[in-house]
Amino acid sequence: MKQVSIFAIPKNLPYEERLKRRQMLARLGFAWLVMMQVMMFAFPGYLRNDYIDSEILDTLDAAIIAMNWISLALTIPVLFYSASPVWSGLFQKQGSSWINMNWPVALGIVVAFIPSTITTWTHKGEVYFESISMFVAFLLTARYLEFTANQSAQFSQTKTEPLLEQARATLAQKADKVAFWFIIVQIALAIITALVWYLYIDQTHAVPVLVSLFVMSCPCAMAMAVPTAYSAAQAIFLNHSSLNHEQKEYVITKTVHCTNQNLYGSLVWHLLMTPLAMLGIVAPWLAAITMLISSLAVAWNAYHLYKKLSKDMTGELAVTQVVM
Repeated sequence: MKQVSIFAIPKNLPYEERLKRRQMLARLGFAWLVMMQVMMFAFPGYLRNDYIDSEILDTLDAAIIAMNWISLALTIPVLFYSASPVWSGLFQKQGSSWINMNWPVALGIVVAFIPSTITTWTHKGEVYFESISMFVAFLLTARYLEFTANQSAQFSQTKTEPLLEQARATLAQKADKVAFWFIIVQIALAIITALVWYLYIDQTHAVPVLVSLFVMSCPCAMAMAVPTAYSAAQAIFLNHSSLNHEQKEYVITKTVHCTNQNLYGSLVWHLLMTPLAMLGIVAPWLAAITMLISSLAVAWNAYHLYKKLSKDMTGELAVTQVVM
């Protein structure tokens, strides 16, 4: 019998769930494809400097204008197709609050897209189409990992381990609370910092600072903390059905430890990067990369938990069989 893994496609996965998985993968693939194209079209803008010869500069400016229009055309379907779950999830209640992780994502996209569109039309200022496409692509990557982990845990199971379910419920409640306050603080901090930049430092740099802080306020890694660790533990219980109470407690203890590592580790990562973004050091595209790094770190840590527990449980069961 093939072992269950943390991101495996369950054998008995219903058609509706398979369809959701395919649709999410299609949106993800499209976002990555557009992201690579838009980054290529943004390259002429990176080369522009005032010290370039005037004739070359005129040619480069004409190329930048054309590339901006193409980038705008490519970014629009990303917003309405790939990012459609963001817009549909804005008013979905999370616990007792209407504030969910879609809000900082939506705000980040809007404050980046509107100025970029105006710049494309007026030919004055900077565009952030590559940052938008990167943000959406990386966001969907994190959500896809979260979704597959949830599916693997939910539909691979023949029965639910009560101790694990109890731990999951407690951890999920704590993660939701941490993410909620993180979102509130980050949104407020982003708005205040952007106003300070606009009023007292540099008006032209206020928008990129705002976009960077909104991008970093998306708690994608925090949202993945519980589902990925829970999926890893659930796979262990399914692959080793003869665990005794002590071994089950060991698995749950390690799962709680992994979840806390993921939750507070990603929080610390964001807190370390936030001052740099406030100082204008972290560009919007770099902020999107930092978000992806934290999400991938959470996924890797959960997979590492699965591999470690698999090794530990296999070794203990082998010793038990030899003794018997």
